[in-house]
Amino acid sequence: MKDKLDESNNSRKASTLVHEMDLDESEVNDPFQALMEKAGNHGRYQTLYNYVFVSGLAFAGAMVYMNIILALNIPDHWCTVPGREQTDFTLDEWRELTLPKMKDNRGKLTPHNCEMFDMNFTQITDWSTWNISQRTNQTTVCQNGWSYDTTWYDSTIPTEQNWICAKDLFVTNVFVVGRVTEVVGSFIFGQMGDSLGRRLVYYISVVSCSVGRLASILCTGSYTWFLIMSGIVGLTVNSLFQSPQIIGMEISREEDRSRIAFFQSVGWSVGTTLMPLLFWWLRQWNSFMWLSSLPTAMVLIFSKYVIESPRWLISKRRFREAIVQFKKIAKINGRTFDVTEKELTEIYIRDNREVTFGMASLFNGWRLARNTIIMGFSWCVVAVSYFTLVLFTTQMAGNPFLNFLYQSIVEIPAYILGRYFGDKYGRRFTNSVSFLFAFFTCLPIVFYARDDRYVSLMIYLATFIKFLNAVTFFTVNLQCLEIYPTCMRQTGLALGTILANAVGVLAPYLVYMGTTVDICAPYYILGTLFLLAGIGALFLPETLHKKLPDTMEEATNFGRHDKFFSLPKAPVAQDKKLASEPELTKLNQPAFGP
Repeated sequence: MKDKLDESNNSRKASTLVHEMDLDESEVNDPFQALMEKAGNHGRYQTLYNYVFVSGLAFAGAMVYMNIILALNIPDHWCTVPGREQTDFTLDEWRELTLPKMKDNRGKLTPHNCEMFDMNFTQITDWSTWNISQRTNQTTVCQNGWSYDTTWYDSTIPTEQNWICAKDLFVTNVFVVGRVTEVVGSFIFGQMGDSLGRRLVYYISVVSCSVGRLASILCTGSYTWFLIMSGIVGLTVNSLFQSPQIIGMEISREEDRSRIAFFQSVGWSVGTTLMPLLFWWLRQWNSFMWLSSLPTAMVLIFSKYVIESPRWLISKRRFREAIVQFKKIAKINGRTFDVTEKELTEIYIRDNREVTFGMASLFNGWRLARNTIIMGFSWCVVAVSYFTLVLFTTQMAGNPFLNFLYQSIVEIPAYILGRYFGDKYGRRFTNSVSFLFAFFTCLPIVFYARDDRYVSLMIYLATFIKFLNAVTFFTVNLQCLEIYPTCMRQTGLALGTILANAVGVLAPYLVYMGTTVDICAPYYILGTLFLLAGIGALFLPETLHKKLPDTMEEATNFGRHDKFFSLPKAPVAQDKKLASEPELTKLNQPAFGP
């Protein structure tokens, strides 16, 4: 009798504390954490998993995903016009003489990339008497192939295959196909992760990305096959990052969630930072692609440490398999997990198994639907701005490797800042403010980008926008993982990725517009998107200090008690085992044994 009174008092006390803090009880009480504490939710296994599968795979995956951008770079090029060897003209003087003028993306007249004057300069025998008035004004396309600026590259795929001029959209279309297949792959493998398991999707993703990228190196001679192989990479590249991160978060403490997101983000940034340095050193696209693609396949060496998420298994009522995973974690953590299948069933006996309808379930109720729409739009803005800025770096003035490096290396301090503000002031505030700062940074670019005197300033401002983009990516990714329930977590993340890549298809065309029409054009569009995203992010619920929702009911009520003008507060410490899950007191007691 006394035990029941104590249990009742504890539950009543916890409920009172939760009520006083304007929180839903389901947002703070998590019976799964009590189980993870027995196996160890902050031990050697979590450390190993975070370093190898969250950070290490992000490092390798970033290179296999992004190396194609550098390999497809198009350096300055022009028509090869024979005859210079008979003269004393410098290369610049010969180009001025033999090539018509064209306006570049800043409105400046420069020698044409794809046309030449329609005359045979090798027939001129006496250059001392020849003058420019004798030159024809008729132009033609390049008749003798092209010459390429080899200041930074000995070869890239477009210089080797001549994907320029009449074929100048070949490169753009490769990126578009990548975005389209990412949409398809995110739809398929996102839902597969929630229906068939995170581990299966992980293995498919690693194999698909490795085989697709390595095969594409061998297929550059056939544009069709090159597109197909690049598309295979796109199918699973997002789930390559999503599955390990979701498992990592589901087996760790609440206070470690931002740390896990930080691990993956830093792994990504280190990969994209080292990648341009590797290409700068090698100068050949072929060897660069091989060396930057193989590390992803090498992650398979650590397959014996890959687990299925016990949280996902419990949500599917696969208790026996969940116990196997708990014991695997406990063994490496130096603990003993002795909870039986019957005890585990007792803990979750009150939860009814929910029926979900794929992505449609993410719009179940106005609150969850609102969160899904805002999260989707945020993903779109992050993706469009990220790929536009990254693709644009290879077309900026100066060293293309350093331009790429600057925009990659700023991500690391951005993630540190994003984690600090996200853990101190909340994800919602951090997300919104970084979007709004990016909007204000676009304004001077729109006004001064056409002026050659401000080229360096434009590079710095674009790099700062990339810094802010990394902050928003960190917080948006973290919010997405924390808002959706266990049964729909990877599907929710996949929906954001689908929308992001669907809209991200525009990024290569924005870059094409910025490099061939008007250098300011992309920033008009990005600035508008940043402003709308900054306002929309304010209407998302705060996820800091709240447990991961497990059921659709918890997700539809998530943030119900949040106040618009408020910052998150840590919940009052309480005995979670007794507060709302009295079944946990039955663990390992003979009376409740099998």
